[in-house]
Amino acid sequence: MSQAPESLQFQRNPENTTRFPQPEPGDRDWYAYEALRMLPRIITMIDKNRFSPTYGCFDREFWHYRTVDFPCGMNQEFCLPLAMAYKHPFPQNPYYKVERLKELVVASIEFAVKTSHGDGSCDDYFPFERALGALVFSTYAMTESYLVLDLNRPDLLDFFRKRGDWLLNNNETGQLANHQAFAALALYNVYLLTREEKYRKGSDHFRDITLDWQHEEGWFQEYEGADPGYHSCSIAFLSKLYQKSKDESLIEPLVKAVEFAAYFMHPDGSYAGEYGSRNTYHFYPHGFEVMSHFTPVATQIAETYLQRALPERRRYYNDDNRMCAHYVYDWMQAWLDHNPARHGTLEENRGSFARWFDDAKLYVKKTPHYYAVLSMAKGGVLKVFTEDGPYASDTGLMLQTLGGETLVTHLVDEQTTIAPRPDDSTFVTEGFFSRRRSPLSSPVKQILFRTMNLTVGRFNANAVRSVLQKILITGKPRTQVRFRREFVFHEDRIEIRDSIDASKENLRFKHMAAASDSTSIYVANSNTFQESTLLPWRELDSYVSDLNRSKTLELPPHIIRFNTTKSN
Repeated sequence: MSQAPESLQFQRNPENTTRFPQPEPGDRDWYAYEALRMLPRIITMIDKNRFSPTYGCFDREFWHYRTVDFPCGMNQEFCLPLAMAYKHPFPQNPYYKVERLKELVVASIEFAVKTSHGDGSCDDYFPFERALGALVFSTYAMTESYLVLDLNRPDLLDFFRKRGDWLLNNNETGQLANHQAFAALALYNVYLLTREEKYRKGSDHFRDITLDWQHEEGWFQEYEGADPGYHSCSIAFLSKLYQKSKDESLIEPLVKAVEFAAYFMHPDGSYAGEYGSRNTYHFYPHGFEVMSHFTPVATQIAETYLQRALPERRRYYNDDNRMCAHYVYDWMQAWLDHNPARHGTLEENRGSFARWFDDAKLYVKKTPHYYAVLSMAKGGVLKVFTEDGPYASDTGLMLQTLGGETLVTHLVDEQTTIAPRPDDSTFVTEGFFSRRRSPLSSPVKQILFRTMNLTVGRFNANAVRSVLQKILITGKPRTQVRFRREFVFHEDRIEIRDSIDASKENLRFKHMAAASDSTSIYVANSNTFQESTLLPWRELDSYVSDLNRSKTLELPPHIIRFNTTKSN
């Protein structure tokens, strides 16, 4: 009978009921605590049978449920949390030096070798996609695992060279700065393993693209604007790159990026939201720990996360089968690089303020009563917090027609006009409702799509991806129904005034609401869970008959109060 390794023995002691005690708020060990809680799920995802043809595959939908017809290349990223759990004696780490874990990491890299295309590229959402995002995430994780475990496998180095060569000659459609930052990091790892100068130069190329996409206000471009969630990813990836390369040119841009990010860490420790261009709640703490040596603001952001977000469960949860490993190794790295010199939380260091970001079209206001973030780029999307948690959320007006179509105001649209008056704390936006697309698959659609994947997509993946981006992300199925939204920020209340003009459309409506968590573009890392997603929608059905009758409607002012009741 096989003997359990020493690091697993304690789990068999029924008297050991406190083997995973929660750390105290602010304790560095929260990073490790959260990460290790995720390891059982990640281990569940991998095919652990050495004699299986899919040994090492992390796509459980493919190898176990068999509901998809190709393995997702992104999922092989999951190897890195296992490698780090094997390597490092994190507190209460039962996986430390467990050889089976190391075997699974190697198996996962070998599976990637076997299932990647001949040119080294891999797929994410459809066959022959050759997705840059999936490639850079998984390549970084595999090369980092190789470094962490100090492997000696020339055949795997040849595979990493092939991955690196593909990156040197390819890019993607759309502006996703976090992918460019991750490409720079992945290529630098290939350089560290091979010492071939072309990979370092390639890393510099992607670094330069990322920095070129940084705006003066500090944020990095994510499709149609600033997304504080993905912004934290770019900070993490570039900070990891700085650790490895000691490239001084990264410090000033990263300090600016950290200063921008600070505005979107809310007083309760939650971060980002639907006011971002891609609707994400991402928060990667490692970059802030690294940057804490260059600006105290980074330390304050990280400390807020440790004091509030993790202990009070205010972090975002993106724990489905495809995404559950993204932040796990980042937590582990944050634990390893935790800076013991702390400067308190953000709330301990900032008083009342108001800040208008003209390029990002974001307004942030803090008073003794509330903390509010408004996106004017998205037709007026408002999130409001107090130190006790999320307080109010308005992601725009929504109309549903008698025919079942849904119209929304929250899409980024160049035809939307804004009139910001930050000196008066008053903001007005006018534009057109757009039809909310929610295309779903069907057997016939899937057959047609696979036919396109195997023909046009096989030879021109970017053409397919560009079409999908226009359909799911950047396309604007605009109507002639107009909206006007006005937001007025007072010291102890916020007023919202809405009006609708449907006189130029022959439409009748059955439902109306101001949603608290609605999104309408496809972003894999959106529609996750954070407390604010459970705030109630503001139901407006009682005004539908007036709109249908007169074709125009001016809603009564909606007032969010803070000194007596939440809202009227």
